[in-house]
Amino acid sequence: MVSADEKIPGLYWVDLEDKRWPATRSLAPGVNVYGERVVVEGGVEYRVWDPYRSKLAAALIKGLQNMPIREGRRVLYLGASTGTTVSHVSDLIGKKGIVFAVEISHRVARELIMRVVSHRPNVIPIVEDARKPERYKVVFKPIHVVYCDVAQPDQTEIAILNSKKFLSPNGSLLLVVKSRSIDVAREPLDVIRDEERKLKKEGFKIVQRMTLEPFDKDHGMIHAILPS
Repeated sequence: MVSADEKIPGLYWVDLEDKRWPATRSLAPGVNVYGERVVVEGGVEYRVWDPYRSKLAAALIKGLQNMPIREGRRVLYLGASTGTTVSHVSDLIGKKGIVFAVEISHRVARELIMRVVSHRPNVIPIVEDARKPERYKVVFKPIHVVYCDVAQPDQTEIAILNSKKFLSPNGSLLLVVKSRSIDVAREPLDVIRDEERKLKKEGFKIVQRMTLEPFDKDHGMIHAILPS
């Protein structure tokens, strides 16, 4: 059974194996991106969003509030990888939205293009270093959401740099905190709190902070807004 989320347009929930899983209505029916399960109901194809493969799906299950990625939004996605989460973001924003998908690895970007970009006109790949946003010649404003999922010690600084360059007034930052990439010796929650303090120091307003257990033991997510 598929049911629409009451608060997040474009998000659905599917009951499978006595559990509720998030899902998105496929923008490219018949195309499987990462081996995800597909449910067809009423002639519509819904892609089940695996929280063990996507940190954004894990955050939604754990109660991410005021989800900023919605239909028609422009999203700057840092650390696109092969496109697992990007593909679901593409579904959520629909034909009127755009996701600029930044990936530094040429090899990984080729997979992104093959699996996602070639089937989804609302995804624009950018093969570039997220530390150098001035090189993103194709990005145009307003950017409503910056989503950062890069495994680097300076991941928060990268997110701040991109947000201050592109984010529209009162736009949202969704920052995936990979604690082991920052400090392998410290408790993940302590690392997440430190990254939250960095955002506050740069003028961000924190909406929500969470860990992503049990889906990702050493990861967290921070939703912050950059006031005008």
